[in-house]
Amino acid sequence: MRFIDELSKVLSSDERFTGENNEIIKTKVSDAARFNDEKLLKTLLNNDLLKETFFTRVDDIYVFDKNKFVWVLESKEFLPDSFTMYKNKIGLVDSNNNLFSQKQDVSLVWPYKDCVLEGGQTKEDQKRDEIFYNETLAPDQVNRLLAPKVLGNAKRYTKDGIEENIEFKEDGNLIIKGNNLLALSSILKKYKGQIQMIYIDVPYYFNDTKEYDAFKYNSNFSFSTWLTFIKNRVELARELLTESGTLWFHVGEDGMHYVKTILDEIFGKEKFVGTMPRKTREGKNDVSFNFSQDFDFILIYTMGNKNDSVIRRKIQRSYIETDDFPGRPWRRGDIRQQKNYQERPNSYFDMVNPKTGKVYPVNKNSVWRVTKDTFDDWYKKGYIGFPDDYEFMTGEIPFRRSFKDEDEIRDLENGSSVFSDYILKEFVEQLMGKGKTAKKDIVNNEDFKYAKPESLLKSIIEISTKEDDIILDFFLGSGTTAAVSHKMRRHYIGIEQMNYINDLTIERLKKVIEGEQGGISKSVNWQGGGSFVYCELLEDNESLVNELEKAENTDQVKIVLNKAIDNGKLIPSILPSDLKVNEDDFDKLSLDDQKNLVMELLNKNQLYVNLSDIDDEDYKVSEADKAFTRSFYGKE
Repeated sequence: MRFIDELSKVLSSDERFTGENNEIIKTKVSDAARFNDEKLLKTLLNNDLLKETFFTRVDDIYVFDKNKFVWVLESKEFLPDSFTMYKNKIGLVDSNNNLFSQKQDVSLVWPYKDCVLEGGQTKEDQKRDEIFYNETLAPDQVNRLLAPKVLGNAKRYTKDGIEENIEFKEDGNLIIKGNNLLALSSILKKYKGQIQMIYIDVPYYFNDTKEYDAFKYNSNFSFSTWLTFIKNRVELARELLTESGTLWFHVGEDGMHYVKTILDEIFGKEKFVGTMPRKTREGKNDVSFNFSQDFDFILIYTMGNKNDSVIRRKIQRSYIETDDFPGRPWRRGDIRQQKNYQERPNSYFDMVNPKTGKVYPVNKNSVWRVTKDTFDDWYKKGYIGFPDDYEFMTGEIPFRRSFKDEDEIRDLENGSSVFSDYILKEFVEQLMGKGKTAKKDIVNNEDFKYAKPESLLKSIIEISTKEDDIILDFFLGSGTTAAVSHKMRRHYIGIEQMNYINDLTIERLKKVIEGEQGGISKSVNWQGGGSFVYCELLEDNESLVNELEKAENTDQVKIVLNKAIDNGKLIPSILPSDLKVNEDDFDKLSLDDQKNLVMELLNKNQLYVNLSDIDDEDYKVSEADKAFTRSFYGKE
């Protein structure tokens, strides 16, 4: 481990801290740290990796984190042994790590809380021995793990078909196949502070084996693994939310109270909005204590403060007063829509200002909201304006004029700034039993017989976002969040690592573009259209996998296996020496079994290519993948 080796090397260079055989005497180092030994601090500061780990910069002063340093010295990894600082039990601890509760400072801890869990399962039946990277002991591994990845195999799906060799457009919808932790870390820089709402229906933790997990991950996670899995992802997701953004976290009763404690830590208890129970079934008699648990729950958190309206955000508008509309303040709005000339041919025309005769050309990829037939009516009512009508105005695009008096009436009718009684009633009815699961005509797949209904997502999206806001779901599953967002004209990002994404999720969204009439389609008058981009985190081991698939005999399979061994691509629990000892048994297997075995031996934690390696010839990144990746990250 590079970090531990670096620390050992630095400490070993000071003869005060070494004994026989140049072994480090921990107690001497600890004493020096506790007394802020000047020579020790200078030595640590002169090493960039150690400075970044053990010091915090405040203005131009570096502050030494003595507690972290001493803990690393005393950890079993440095001795070596332990991989986590937290006590190997579940409990509530105070800020001093004591196992009891205090009123103002309670924190849930568990084994591996201070670790990063990749969680790289890609098949429903795949059972993995997950790798935990300790954030303090292995910062170099964590930094590389969470570095942005190369994006490959990009396609744009439209009503006219599939486009390849594409570049990413800033206002596009995005579906990413790959590990959701690594996908979140990859989109963080681009979308930080831009997501208005996150909805996630996580793989549930169950005390007992149950059938109705919405996702086919290793559903019955060990408890500490599940908690780490959730914590890592929500910490990254929080950074993506806008200043008024919200998280809607769907969870079962077994894990709900533990998750709330984690979310309180990540967001702050003051950011907790409330808990929404959702009825999942009618009461049953054959249950423990004769008490039927008939609900799952949605925990809601916000980035805003208590004075903000989480439901239908407060609308702050600036109005203009002009002589041509006396007594009627108005504001400018976008008169274009995200439809192209093929989708809305009647809105594809050059607009002419009746007053000046100036021609405003139409954009074929973003046509007008009005048609040739409705232009005159809109203009007579004052709903269309032109920049050349006003000396104080700049710009080369006509605008939609909205009047303050009409806005105020519309707000009262639609509940734009308040959670109206009607919307509240509709939402609660949805939670309390209408359409508990998605209809089979929408999600006709046994793996998703408990998928959430479109009407539930419609209610959440309706009360927490507006058109053109960005919505994120990084446990996309069957694609309900993306499908409903698309129909409600919101932008969306969906992330899913399971292999069913192409057979189920993408096919569902293709039907949405075609105008399918299931789910909420009729209630929102959905007629089809729009587009989305699909891409994948580019796999590191892809070349090995391809070679393995092409292998025609045992010798060729062994060539792939040896490459995996030489390049450190095997799962950590397998030692090359063990493979050598059992080579005769390997030779006796059929060719298919040999291939399957080697495939299982490949390390699932090293599947993806980092952006920094995009031009490395060893990874053989195609020119098309390079172009799309650079268009996404904004790199030349």
